[in-house]
Amino acid sequence: MSSYIIEGGQKLEGSVKISGSKNSSLPIIAATILNAGKTTLYNVPNIQDTQMMYKILEILGAKVEKKNGKIKIDTSKIEKFEIPPDLMHKMRSSVILAGALLGRYKKAIFSYPGGCDIGSRPIDLHLKSFEKLGIQVNQNHGNIECNAEKIQGEKIDLDFPSVGATENAILASVLAEGTTIITNAAREPEIIDLQNFLNKMGAKITGAGTDEIQIVGVKRLKDISYNIMPDRIEAGSFLCFAAATKGNIILEDVNATHITPIINKLEEAECKIEINKNKIKIIAPKKLKAIDIKTMPFPGFPTDMQSVFASMLTTAKGTSIIVENIFENRYKYAQELNKMGAKITVEGKSAVIRGTRKLYGADVKATDLRGGAALVLAGLIAKGKTQIDNIEYILRGYEKLDCKLRNLGANIKIIWIFCKNYRNIVFFLIQYILEFLGGENFDKTTKRRNWQFIQSFK
Repeated sequence: MSSYIIEGGQKLEGSVKISGSKNSSLPIIAATILNAGKTTLYNVPNIQDTQMMYKILEILGAKVEKKNGKIKIDTSKIEKFEIPPDLMHKMRSSVILAGALLGRYKKAIFSYPGGCDIGSRPIDLHLKSFEKLGIQVNQNHGNIECNAEKIQGEKIDLDFPSVGATENAILASVLAEGTTIITNAAREPEIIDLQNFLNKMGAKITGAGTDEIQIVGVKRLKDISYNIMPDRIEAGSFLCFAAATKGNIILEDVNATHITPIINKLEEAECKIEINKNKIKIIAPKKLKAIDIKTMPFPGFPTDMQSVFASMLTTAKGTSIIVENIFENRYKYAQELNKMGAKITVEGKSAVIRGTRKLYGADVKATDLRGGAALVLAGLIAKGKTQIDNIEYILRGYEKLDCKLRNLGANIKIIWIFCKNYRNIVFFLIQYILEFLGGENFDKTTKRRNWQFIQSFK
């Protein structure tokens, strides 16, 4: 188990570089399967979810090389078509591998995915899309086996603009015979990034960013290098961190057009936003103004940002109302924030947030990725010490979050706890010393090396 320890009350100032997009990296990593060769990716965030995708690819037979900030993936010798159930249950995005396996091999075996418990996220739209393409789908006690003699382009009408279903339909269609048309498609920037990646490989896809996407099947793809787009949710999170702490920061390597709804709501809360090419500067007011938010598919306000905004609005002037229209269980963080003095009342899809003068440090736990980020924000503005447990959720989606926040002036550290007895103290002290010696370059390789060292004392 690992935790964040935050001493609140520090104003965030300075600049921060936004990492590559988690939600873009995962389908693009999956898409490398479609090319029977080598792909080089840049700007992939070093987070638990991308590491999990590499692990699954390696189990399937791919070779993954991580060096000097670039990822080389060789999928020429994939010989397995079953995604391990234990890994499927850890990460929902692993279902995107199914479309890629089907596109290239006409076969995929997988189970229902897991991930954060934020509400019902069935994959029926994914499976219906596969069946439309002539793929036979057999379900048996939670296991799903898909097979096809050939994949034939067809019109796919999605009942809901699901990002995952749109991505899977695209991946399954790239090497199909004929033309596939996806209507009511998701319009998120990550869909555009996937299209740009695949087209650079030789695919023929048009319409990404609109509600109708057309894929003309091709025979094969080619080796390429590609740079992943910046993470719009990380960008939005840091803007909220600055706004809540009455800070003044500059985001670097960010695309403002991807976060227009977020910027609009921050300006409504009386933040000053300045945009200059790939940089965004935010200057927070002395007191945030209460606002109302309704989550919607892109280009509406993103559901992934509602928890962080809710946390920010706990100390705003007035009463804010949030309506969550995507995931029904996304308010689990509210109970944890209320432990810190927030006044949040949840009823159905709505949360009423009555601004309070101050939050207070407490022991809380993350229950999902974005809810965990909301707790980090609360810790940054709370009086006293906040300990956030279960930060494995947060590490799934934010690269070096504690390091980036410290560089902006936050008092935050991460502790790694490996056992539940008195020896814990000894091992923690060893780990802390090693982390101190490693400075802010305390990455996963270092942690793994130190963990091996600590284990030798048991």
